[in-house]
Amino acid sequence: MNVVTKTITLGDGREITIETGKLAKQADGSVMVRMGNTMLLATVCSAKDAVPGTDFMPLSVEYKEKYAAFGRFPGGFLKREGRASDYEILICRIVDRALRPLFPDDYHAETFVTINLVSSDGIDMPDALAGLAASAALAVSDVPFNGPISEVRVARINGEFVVNPTFAQLETADMDIMVAATLDNIMMVEGEMKEVSEEDLLAAMKVAHEAIKDHCKVQIELMEAVGKTKKREYCHEENDEDLKKDIWAKTYDKVYEVAKSCNPNKHERIENFEAIKAEYIAALDPEEAAEKKALIGKYYHDVEKEAMRRSILDEGKRLDGRKTTEIRPIWSEVDYLPGAHGSAVFTRGETQSLTTVTLGTKMDEKIVDDALFKGKERFLLHYNFPPFSTGEARASRGVGRREVGHGNLALRALKNMIPDNYPYVVRVVSDILESNGSSSMATVCAGTLALMDAGVEIKKPVSGIAMGLISENKGTNFAVLSDILGDEDHLGDMDFKVTGTKDGITATQMDIKVDGLSYEILETALRQAKEGRMHILGKIQETLVEPRADLKPHAPRIVVMFIPKEMIGAVIGPGGKIIQNMQAETGAVITIEEIGDQGRVEIAANNKAAIDAAVAKIRGIVAIPEVGDTYMSKVKSVMPYGAFVEFMPGKEGLLHISEIDWKRIETMDQAGIKEGDSIEVKLLDIDQKTGKFKLSRKALLPRPPKEENK
Repeated sequence: MNVVTKTITLGDGREITIETGKLAKQADGSVMVRMGNTMLLATVCSAKDAVPGTDFMPLSVEYKEKYAAFGRFPGGFLKREGRASDYEILICRIVDRALRPLFPDDYHAETFVTINLVSSDGIDMPDALAGLAASAALAVSDVPFNGPISEVRVARINGEFVVNPTFAQLETADMDIMVAATLDNIMMVEGEMKEVSEEDLLAAMKVAHEAIKDHCKVQIELMEAVGKTKKREYCHEENDEDLKKDIWAKTYDKVYEVAKSCNPNKHERIENFEAIKAEYIAALDPEEAAEKKALIGKYYHDVEKEAMRRSILDEGKRLDGRKTTEIRPIWSEVDYLPGAHGSAVFTRGETQSLTTVTLGTKMDEKIVDDALFKGKERFLLHYNFPPFSTGEARASRGVGRREVGHGNLALRALKNMIPDNYPYVVRVVSDILESNGSSSMATVCAGTLALMDAGVEIKKPVSGIAMGLISENKGTNFAVLSDILGDEDHLGDMDFKVTGTKDGITATQMDIKVDGLSYEILETALRQAKEGRMHILGKIQETLVEPRADLKPHAPRIVVMFIPKEMIGAVIGPGGKIIQNMQAETGAVITIEEIGDQGRVEIAANNKAAIDAAVAKIRGIVAIPEVGDTYMSKVKSVMPYGAFVEFMPGKEGLLHISEIDWKRIETMDQAGIKEGDSIEVKLLDIDQKTGKFKLSRKALLPRPPKEENK
């Protein structure tokens, strides 16, 4: 067994080891990456041949956290790992976006990268090691790959940048970004921030890249040590150079004219491009056209891409006629859906989001039961992208990875603007009704408006923008595009999304597709993005300047109160009897949780009277009975010798027959007291040994003259 191990030393002295040759040896490549007690097993398997007709890279990345890695059982009835959680899907997407651009353009074999968390002590964060593990598995395989790459997390903690912080360290960070890069270039950036500047974001990216360079050098050493510097030979494409030249010669000029015609209508542009292609095919022999359909589509796509790029770089003309810094027309509306607690429509060009906000109680919290994290989430954002939003005639098959990723970006953009200790659980749902250009950024803008419409006192409004970059000659000639179209996203060399308030960035996502992109170009792009964000923010505030002063009439009202920890049981009662009775009597929803040395009580209802009644009952329970005080009590049962009455919630005492009136009463029938009656009583004494309460009604009645009492 030829086991090879390499070590990476981080700046703070911690070590990452990469081991290969011991496990999963039938895979094309496998490694075990370890940091502390966190261990990831990554494997790669790639087919020897491509499926005929495949003209893309069929890459699948799977990331799975095993519950046994942290000594836990999975939840649910089956007690085994099921479908990937949203968190695992997000890690898959991050790794995929870093790897995919680095496979050779003509490599089309099905390739599967699998990363499993197999050990953890809950200290080090495994997601920051996933990209390194995937790349190392490729490095020790013979699969063609223009890497290596690595990924690191950079957090800013107390003003200092920390590479791959622990779970505990991250809790105090004001910046959390994941960066992927090769030895020479940054490939991907994604993360959230608490209103940081563009300069701070660039500084964090530089710190990340310096750390990644060490990771890449070690992977190269590992590749050399196992003798995998030479990758497999392959031939996955059949080309026809004569056909390619013919298509370019006969269609390029026509396509270029359409590209620079500045037609703002997406579907008309598509029809015009398709008409040129159809005209070319019509001039061919039908058999040749059918035989070479795939190649014609491929070469014509390249013609379209080059014509669009040249139109922008040479003439400064975008597909829809805008200047490079120009934002498409924006209109928005709030309170569009009367039944929702908050709603907004945000439309930018041909992209439209209809977003709702629902306010809930503690009962509506999302329960998270992942391998390394178990807890609850109080701010939720869900993003839906139905096929009709792009005019596609197909069924919607549920939430895919794209929806999870786009929704998460919008969630990270908005979540830090929710007020601290906000009593409501908040759910934002964005339904994309039209799409041509970033719908995730439309979700951020619509989400801001819907939250303000709901009366959520967000700290500041947030806007978002999608940017693009087209460059050539190692960035010596480039154009930064504000508010990109879908086609511009596809043809560009970088697309990135930036969200933020007037005071700084709250979230970002960047995908860089070319080599040699300088930090100066990134700085220019971020500066232009800020100008665009501020323009969009102004449009948002033209619709609604600030959160509404009050919630909608049909939204739940919530009051939070704190009680002594030792009184929690008294409020709940045996088997939950007391709290259930309070909810039934008042109509309010009451939840209690222990926080430190206090009990947090949340009372929710649709009207103030129900809340006030519940508050009064709870205060009565947690209050300490005082001798000499008067209480309105309720008769619970009648006995021959008196009545048992509840004078405070959960506190009962005997009103003896002798304490009902000054005159002598022989029987309880004579007293006229029935079960359910309300009687005012005075607390005369509390027996120090038994804790029993001595109550009196007659003490509150005027005492008759002595002669009448004889």
